[in-house]
Amino acid sequence: KEQRKAKTKMLPTTSRSRSSSSSSSSRANPMFLQYFRRIVKWQQMDIEYTFWQMLNLCTSPKVVYQHTKYHKQTKNQWARDDPAFIVICSLLLILSTLAYCATYDHSGSHAVVVVISVFLTHFLITGGLIATCCWFLTNSYLREEAPNSHVVEQRVEWLYTFDVHCNSFFPMFVLLYVVHYFLSPLLITHGFIPLLLSNLLFMVGASYYHYLNFLGYDVLPFLERTTFFLYPIGIVIVLDLKWIQPVQLFHEHVLQPKVMRKQATSVES
Repeated sequence: KEQRKAKTKMLPTTSRSRSSSSSSSSRANPMFLQYFRRIVKWQQMDIEYTFWQMLNLCTSPKVVYQHTKYHKQTKNQWARDDPAFIVICSLLLILSTLAYCATYDHSGSHAVVVVISVFLTHFLITGGLIATCCWFLTNSYLREEAPNSHVVEQRVEWLYTFDVHCNSFFPMFVLLYVVHYFLSPLLITHGFIPLLLSNLLFMVGASYYHYLNFLGYDVLPFLERTTFFLYPIGIVIVLDLKWIQPVQLFHEHVLQPKVMRKQATSVES
């Protein structure tokens, strides 16, 4: 009897431990589960608010990250719980790539390969790598130390770092995919002006990407030294100028003297 009582006493404790472990494991990634469930449900996506964010990311990005603070206060998480931004941005990227393929590609099978590769490499894989690097960097080196042990330790969510990448990617997408497409008849020609415009588009798009990256992490109150995310802008400008400089020197020291000689000979004659 004593053994049976001991067994019956042990049963509730084991069930409780299992339930607690299962509840803790289910709480580990509730945000990801809810996020992926809403991807296939358009009715639960706030499309209007997503387009408002996209517009303001190009005009006044600080307003978007001010709303991120409100989202943290109401939902107790920095990352979006609505996948509408990623879904719409992916669809726009696929449509723009299809437009390029329809204009410049002559093979339907190759166009499909191009669309898939651009979507995966330019957006998902590259974004995932950048988000992972920023997630590791911010949590390992940029977090402020808590002044006392009673303060709750805060960490940057990986999904938030991917949100920051998506926010930064959209204005760059507008410049390098949409504006570039309409200017492509000029940009594919040879000469100094097409090269200059192409490099300026890339320089502005990449610099704005890193600036929005800075804003995304600067809004987090528990991070310090977030100006680190502005350093790549200098690298982008230096690399861009190195591409322009040889053509500019050739234009100034080779082409212009020839034009001046022709003008001088025409005046003498």
